[in-house]
Amino acid sequence: MPTEIKKEVTLEIVHVLFLDIVGYSKRLTDEQQALIDQLNQVVRSSAVFQKAEGVDRLIKIPTGDGMALIFYNSPEQPVECALEISRELKGFPELLVRMGVHSGPVSAVTDLNDRTNAAGIGINVAQRVMDCGDSGHILLSKRVAEDLQQYGRWRPHLHDLGEVEVKHGVQVHVFNLYTDGAGNPDLPEKLRQPKPTRRSEPTPAPARPAQNVKTARERASICVLPFANMSGDREQEYFSDGITEDIITDLSKVSALDIISRNTAFTFKDKPVDVQQVAAQLRVSHVLEGSVRKAAGRVRITAQLIDGSNDSHVWAERYDRDLNDIFALQDEISRAIVDALKVKLLPEEKKAIARRGTENVDAYNLYLMARESYTTGFEGDGRRNETIIRLCRRAVEIDPNYAEAWALIAMAEMLLRSSSSGGGDGGLAAAERALELNADLAEAHAVKARIFSEEKRHDEASREIETALRLDPESHQVNKCAALLRFRQQRLEESIPYFEKAVALEEGDFGSAGMLITCYTALGNREAARRAAEITLARAEKVLAHDPNNGSAMGHGSDALAVLGQGERAKDWMARALLIDPENLTMRYNFVCALANHLNEKEAALEMLGPAFEKMGAGLVNHAKIDPDMDPLREHPRFKAMLAAAEKRVESSS
Repeated sequence: MPTEIKKEVTLEIVHVLFLDIVGYSKRLTDEQQALIDQLNQVVRSSAVFQKAEGVDRLIKIPTGDGMALIFYNSPEQPVECALEISRELKGFPELLVRMGVHSGPVSAVTDLNDRTNAAGIGINVAQRVMDCGDSGHILLSKRVAEDLQQYGRWRPHLHDLGEVEVKHGVQVHVFNLYTDGAGNPDLPEKLRQPKPTRRSEPTPAPARPAQNVKTARERASICVLPFANMSGDREQEYFSDGITEDIITDLSKVSALDIISRNTAFTFKDKPVDVQQVAAQLRVSHVLEGSVRKAAGRVRITAQLIDGSNDSHVWAERYDRDLNDIFALQDEISRAIVDALKVKLLPEEKKAIARRGTENVDAYNLYLMARESYTTGFEGDGRRNETIIRLCRRAVEIDPNYAEAWALIAMAEMLLRSSSSGGGDGGLAAAERALELNADLAEAHAVKARIFSEEKRHDEASREIETALRLDPESHQVNKCAALLRFRQQRLEESIPYFEKAVALEEGDFGSAGMLITCYTALGNREAARRAAEITLARAEKVLAHDPNNGSAMGHGSDALAVLGQGERAKDWMARALLIDPENLTMRYNFVCALANHLNEKEAALEMLGPAFEKMGAGLVNHAKIDPDMDPLREHPRFKAMLAAAEKRVESSS
């Protein structure tokens, strides 16, 4: 590591991570030294730090209660380092640290000891950004955030907090960075405080252009919080969630509004919220909240639109209707919000809001149940896929023109055929029926791409997935399909942004997080694989907390445990899951990945794989042929024999 910067060198744009210990000055002298020693230990454990230091591309500047780290290559370096430090700090609860990152110019200066060091606006702004945060925060300047937003893997973790006034009246625009395992999602205390009002001056109003400066968001922006289920029956949760999602979808069709995504909004589900805090955290002008009660063929919906700046009600209404009026009721709510915000709807937007997949409430109710089962479950769960097919088949019996239900049937049939040779034609007829009814249904194009991929019709699959991405780039299902398609085509680096986005769009999706473990491990990015494992494990544990017999969650969770060095716990999960759900083929497959790739137990992996190879469908067999997790076994004679037998069985059955 260079301890000095040559005097003749003037640094160009560099990337600065500034960090300090919160409450440092209040500690006793011996406590201060102990904390600094701990912080140095944590920072030095960072793989990014070690790599930059090893190639002499890192400058370290101690600051008394913290340090500044200057990286040369990329704004990702200080951010990755900050995430690693944040995760490591969980083992030091007494060490409270905040961090700030900025990219900017830093120049060489000579200090009183005639040593050359670094100084400049790049370091100063990084410190100002850090000063806006509390313990655990990783705050980024707008410049860094804009650079990171060019990469799909970062976008879901960047949260715009707007401008903050710091020392000397300077304004800095900051973003909060946090993931499932690092950072602090809370709004910094500094941003919760009311902005100081300036004393009025005797200057005539026309001469004060500052009064005409517009707010950071000129357009109306809304977060639709998950509507509370007031039915007294947890089983009705799917309905209140479905109403919320449909209102988000309706409002998203209005070009004059900015709507927070479903996934971000649902992070507040079942949590007490402060509306003003939510509005400030998400940088929205308004928040919509409400409740749903469904019973005895009637539905009661209360909704209120709140101004995020002052917590006042802009609009509120209670509706008590026959359940058959649910679609008209959703239209009324969406239009009332648009009217309250004085937004003008374009003619095509009015039609888009009024357009529903079905006008039959019974079919809609069945579809909502099936959709909830899909979004909260795991693709490889055969029993769940059979349930989805039954629900949607009944829905299309009631309304044969329900395109969304046909598309979901196609997805479930494709998954059944892929994993266990079930599912008839693999969903192709259902997908084509959906597209006959609605050629612009992105999910139908996405599932058709998956079906073509299963049949190795890669060119046709690529065309379908590109159409799906063009129609709805924010769809969880579309992004997951795009990721898996590229993975099967052995384009791992291209698959990662789509898996990352799928993980961000659906907080219950542990499967996509598990696939990121595979991708990052194959590419040699151990730190990213570990990060993906932390997310996978957290999501699997959340599922198991309310469904302890979920073999699919234990499958991906055990792989994550193995990556995180908890081998014995991983094996405990495997033993328990095999007793509970021995016929779950994808669960067994994931156990094999853990044993072969992370626990180095090849014989145990082969024993686990044998019963699965005897029953798995064409999709899972083809997956095993290219899956890098199987590479440790690939040259083993027993693996070759099992794979050949499985291919022969699949070919004969098709």
